[in-house]
Amino acid sequence: LRALMPKAYFLVPGYGAQGGKAEDVAKSFNKDGLGAIVNSSRGIMCAYKKGDYQPEEFAKAAREEALRMKYDILRFL
Repeated sequence: LRALMPKAYFLVPGYGAQGGKAEDVAKSFNKDGLGAIVNSSRGIMCAYKKGDYQPEEFAKAAREEALRMKYDILRFL
């Protein structure tokens, strides 16, 4: 699809809790590292359940997971 639509934006589901890996979703981005919005709802929403977070630290855990996801994907761009 990327070859057929080099300037289109794709919504890329499945990263994280659904088993998608950074290496897989990185193929959706264009040569400039743009063109994809990667969804990881459950992985970010439930991040406080992984690790040593208290439920009231939901926002902190979600932010840290979003940043971890970003840097994970950037390794393959």
